[in-house]
This record gives sequence, structure tokens and C-alpha cells, in this order.
Amino acid sequence: MAYTRRPSDGLLARVNFPLYAVDMLTSRHIIVAGGGGSSKTGVANGFEIYELYHNGTHFCAEEVLRHETGANVVMNFALRYGGKKGFLCAGQEAHCQMYFVQPRVLLEDMEHGKGVSVGKPALADWSNGKDNLSQRNAHSGMEAVTNRHKHPLSSADIFRQSRRMLFDIQASDVVQTDFLKGAEPLQRVVRISGNGQLMATGGTDGHLRVWTFPQMTLAAKLAEHSKEIDDLDFSPDSKVITSISKDSQGLVWDLASGQLQHKLQWKTPEGAKYLFKRCRYGTVEAQKDNYRLFTIANPLGKIGKQRGFLQRWNCASGQLQQAVAIDESLSSLAVRDDGRFVAVGTMFSGSVSMYIAFSLQRVLHIPHAHSMFVTGIQFLPITNEAGPPISSDTEAAVLSISVDNKVCIHSLAQRRVVPAWIATVFLIVMISAVFVLCAYIGI
Repeated sequence: MAYTRRPSDGLLARVNFPLYAVDMLTSRHIIVAGGGGSSKTGVANGFEIYELYHNGTHFCAEEVLRHETGANVVMNFALRYGGKKGFLCAGQEAHCQMYFVQPRVLLEDMEHGKGVSVGKPALADWSNGKDNLSQRNAHSGMEAVTNRHKHPLSSADIFRQSRRMLFDIQASDVVQTDFLKGAEPLQRVVRISGNGQLMATGGTDGHLRVWTFPQMTLAAKLAEHSKEIDDLDFSPDSKVITSISKDSQGLVWDLASGQLQHKLQWKTPEGAKYLFKRCRYGTVEAQKDNYRLFTIANPLGKIGKQRGFLQRWNCASGQLQQAVAIDESLSSLAVRDDGRFVAVGTMFSGSVSMYIAFSLQRVLHIPHAHSMFVTGIQFLPITNEAGPPISSDTEAAVLSISVDNKVCIHSLAQRRVVPAWIATVFLIVMISAVFVLCAYIGI
């Protein structure tokens, strides 16, 4: 599982088990999860963490941790990371297993191949460092070692020292979250609210359960779908939650009152039956209290040339604002942390597309990014909550995973924008030309 370098977007890493979930642990660390299940196939179950960086021409990834979970495949997870310690809540069959994620910095002696872990001062220095190749060079390591030993190092020592951020994962509490009777219960989704106070789970028994976090004590059961829940998401202000299910319902719940706020309803093409597949909230211009809801919906069954839809909803009224048809069924959905871009992955062709959030105009399409359906998709963050974002020559970048065991990245090149002064001069010239033309023809 060595890191993979490529001259262009595409494969970042290849894992030896199918992948089902992906997220950003920090502003530059990817975590993926999956596995082969409890059958004795020799396929592992667990997590992989990669450090992502940009070397000036393309993105690269390097493995920093592999954590196996025994016979329990990880189908879904949610993260809450604060810099000093993180919480990782993973769906394992009918249970939600919490893990503690503890970061540490390893200083490496480039000459002798030795390493030593250091504490929080070096961790703080690392999180504020540059994110290209210079981030990984000796100068950064020298600063941490100088702080630790309280005396300066020689230039030779500076050159030989480098450092890496590593993580320790430790299992903590576990709680059963799904209670389907007569069949095997399964947690399908878990989410943690933006304020870090609540956790929500949904699964095959159709119950939306809200838990206090990180205590994981049951606080409420808000919804009872007639079929299993496919997805959940908290609004950015942590005031409402949306649940979607195989019963074709999309329900928006007020968390304070526990009352149903909206039902997502829309006129389907030719009266065909559609099922919501995924839901995600996104802010409007990074305003926490101003947000949009996005969903993807697929036709039920294989009937003619019906297509999947990417949809945007008005959160105040619960009405559909805009929808775009896509040539096949959709499997995954992500919204960037500033709310500017939306990305989807497809079910059959393994393709990835990126859209402008406010207009749903497609700006990037990667056909056959994977050989099988896209199981997860996640934007690289641009906000500064978990450290500085990765500097690159791209406007947006999105990660994708699949059961084909691949972790891929797809980036949108910086679009050229006409400077305001040029646009102003052009407008003045055009207005002057119109006046001259009108005077010439005597209007």
C-alpha cells in the first residue's frame, strides 16, 4: 500500500479491500473504510488513512495508517475531529462502534532511518505548515526538534530531519443502533451534527434515532419509515435533519420540537416512481444559517430510458427549486464545505461529475472514473477549521471511491475570469459606440 504518484488526476491509491466510505480526517488526511465482511475470503476489513499533498503539478497520496477491524466490515462512518483528539463512529452490522483518533508527529532522521514521536507543540507547528513538498522537508522538522531540545541544531542536522503526522486509533464505546426483527439488522448511515452535540443513525428497521454525542445515549426517535433508511444529514446550523428511505419518502424534521417540518415532494417524469438515494446540506456562501438541501433520486426499476436527477430544494418552504437530469442512476453525493460545488457519482458507469451549486451547471465530467459504481465521494475542504487547506492550481477537487478498491481524485482547473476593469472599459466602449452609431444614423 505504498503511495501512488501520477502525472495527472486519477488514481491516488489502491487498497486491498472494497471501499464503502470516505471523508477528510484533517484538511490534508483522507480516511477510507470498507472490507470483505465476515466470510473467510481473506479480504480484510478496516480503515486506511492517507496524507494528501500537491507537489506543484499534481496531487499525491501516501499511506500513514492501516487499522483492521477483524471480522467487522465498515460500511459507513462519521467523523468529529478537533485537532487534539478525534471521534470516529463506524457502522459495523447493527452497531455503531466509536473509535478515538489520536494524532502524533513522528520526527525522522533521514540519515539513520530512525524516528521519534513528539507531542503537541510539534503537532501545532505541523498543522500550520506549508502543504507542498516543502512541508515535508528538513526545515519543518528542525523547528520541532529545536523546540523540544531547547537548543538549535546544525545545518547538517536540519537537512537530515523530517517529520510526518501519524494517528493512533483505539476502540471505545459501542451501541446497537438497528433492531430489525426477522432478518439481519444493519446500520446504513451515521451522521454527527455540525455543533458536535448530536449523532443520528438509520438502518434497516426504518427508525431515525438521535443520540447525544459523544455519550451515545438515545435522545429521540424522530421518524419511522416503512422501509430502510438510505441516508441522513444535519443542516449546517444543527437545527433540522433530513431522512430519506426506500419507501420513497424524504422527511425534514425539526430537532428542537421533534416535529415533521416538510415532506420532499416533486412531480416525477411521466408519473414514474422515483426513490431518493442521498441527501446533503450545503451552505450559501459559507453562511452557517443560510443553506440549501441537495438530493439525488433514481427511477424505481429499469423502465425505458428514465434518468436519475440531481435536485436542489428550498429549505424554508420544502419546495423543489431546480433539478437536472443525468443519463443514469446515481449512487453518491457530496457538497463542498463552502457550498459552491456539488458532486455526484454514478451507479453503472462509475463516472464522477461536478456542478456549480447555485445553478446546477455541470463544470466537470469524468466518465468511467471507476470500473464499478461509485460508493463514496468527498470534496477536499477549503475552510480552515482542521488546519490550512492544500494549496494547488485547481479551483475544486473531489475524491471518489468504489468497490473496485481505488481511491481517485478529480480536480477542476481554475476557470479564467475577466478582470473587473477590463469589463468596465469594454462596457464604456460599447456604450460610446452605440451613441456614435445612433448619432450617425440620426436616431
